[in-house]
Amino acid sequence: MNLIIKLIVGIAFGIGLGLLAPTWAVALLVTFKGLFGELLFFTIPLLILFFIASGIAGLPQQSGRLLGQTLAGAYASTIVAGLVAFGAAVVLVPMLASPGGELTDVEAAVISPLIEMDIPPVMSIMTALASAFIFGLGIAATQANTLKSIFDQGRDVIEQLLVRVIIPLLPIYIAGVFAELAAAGTVVKTLQTFGVILVLSVSLHWLWIGALYAAVAIRTQRSPLGLIRHMLPAYFTALGTMSSAATIPVTLKSAQANGVDPKVAGFTVPLCATTHLAGSTITIVACAVAVMVLQEGLVLPSLAQMLPFILTLGVVMLAAPGVPGGAVMSAVGLLGSMLGFGETAVALMIALYMAQDSFGTACNVTGDGAIALWVNASQKP
Repeated sequence: MNLIIKLIVGIAFGIGLGLLAPTWAVALLVTFKGLFGELLFFTIPLLILFFIASGIAGLPQQSGRLLGQTLAGAYASTIVAGLVAFGAAVVLVPMLASPGGELTDVEAAVISPLIEMDIPPVMSIMTALASAFIFGLGIAATQANTLKSIFDQGRDVIEQLLVRVIIPLLPIYIAGVFAELAAAGTVVKTLQTFGVILVLSVSLHWLWIGALYAAVAIRTQRSPLGLIRHMLPAYFTALGTMSSAATIPVTLKSAQANGVDPKVAGFTVPLCATTHLAGSTITIVACAVAVMVLQEGLVLPSLAQMLPFILTLGVVMLAAPGVPGGAVMSAVGLLGSMLGFGETAVALMIALYMAQDSFGTACNVTGDGAIALWVNASQKP
């Protein structure tokens, strides 16, 4: 929650600077935004390569049936949640967001940076994704422990970069974005859409939690409200930690309180913490639609156009580090390569997502309990 407070302060500071400060002061912040953006986009392919390859190579080798059921449930929940979010957002956001005032990259560039630097990524997003699968599956098949160690250490390096540099500096980066918006006169439109998408995303989170536990209740012939009640400690813990991994101990206790076998819970809950991201997907998809509404030049896609993005997003978010904002960091490359987001759109996307990250994480964690219940029921003869 501390990061959210810093993000709000950054937005307020950026708006104040863009409205009141002299041009040179705004230019300093815009310069930082540009340099930070280069570092961010350079890092994303490396994040995808090391985290996905390390994650696939590290999947448990035993309990094939249990592994298959858990991964299938986690991926299906993530994809269907994304489709539901897209359907709701594409209908409701254009209706609820105030018309006019669309942001363009030209408008946002009224303040020129003092210094510009081009840091091209070492590979494209799709090259990183394909390489991650080739190496991850190859390491798992050949038990190449030395190569696995290299990818694990690469993952650790990128995670430290995120934890110590990128995540702490995000509020300043977002401040630069809102300074530009304020200077361009489009900040009011942006803030109005922020409020709409926050309410919509949290509502969709609870809708999806309800749907998951309704399905599990039918399977187990138990009360869905009783099952959800036992998961509330995990939900509220996730709101504070903003991390599925950090909430694992509480999620385990909550799942066992619902009657999940300790061995099944001990396998499914830690695995779902890195593979089940339904809440994060809901937030990313809804926020992406909001940014498309905000930014001129981005057209709302059809379901046929959005489906490949959601399917790929469910895989790419395996690279989501267990830190606040990790899911949107892993999705940044897809936003650019598949939805055509430019730097301003990506920055707005990060700001929108980070404001709701704790709620998405809480939805992920609560859904982990539903998947554990479903897998547990499947193990019984």
